[in-house]
Amino acid sequence: MIVVIGLGNIGREYENTVHNMGFKVVDKLAEKLGVEFKKEKFKSVIAEGCCGGENILLMKPTTYMNLSGEAVALVKQKYKDARILVAVDDIDLPRGTVRYRQHGSAGTHNGLRSIVSFIGQEFERVKVGVGRDQSKDLADYVLSKLSKEELIEMDKAIEQAANMILEQIN
Repeated sequence: MIVVIGLGNIGREYENTVHNMGFKVVDKLAEKLGVEFKKEKFKSVIAEGCCGGENILLMKPTTYMNLSGEAVALVKQKYKDARILVAVDDIDLPRGTVRYRQHGSAGTHNGLRSIVSFIGQEFERVKVGVGRDQSKDLADYVLSKLSKEELIEMDKAIEQAANMILEQIN
């Protein structure tokens, strides 16, 4: 079992915010795999499919970002040997940059900190760089809406991140 978790905040008010890149990545992945988010399980909205002979579970936690670890712990409890891959925004990477990490620390990301506190550091990450606007408070920045131009720019990174995940799981 491969579990791909996109981090973000649930709800219309958070759509197209900087902090929801993880949700956008798993949405793109679902599109590529031909699956839909229909069920709720593991404190998440989920989609299930197959890729390269492996069962894949896509998750968008409904716990909000800072409690993402609760959802990940539930799925890890059910699928103890599952390969966990998390798609997440990263303010420390330039906007539009995509990076894969096999494991590591949570850094400044509260969603990753939550996951690490529940299951430790041994999970894979695909990080989508969102840069940082130094003129804004960090919380205000990550919860700010992206402009149409910024969304178009980020669509390339989201596509690249989804493809990177497919490469990792094939």
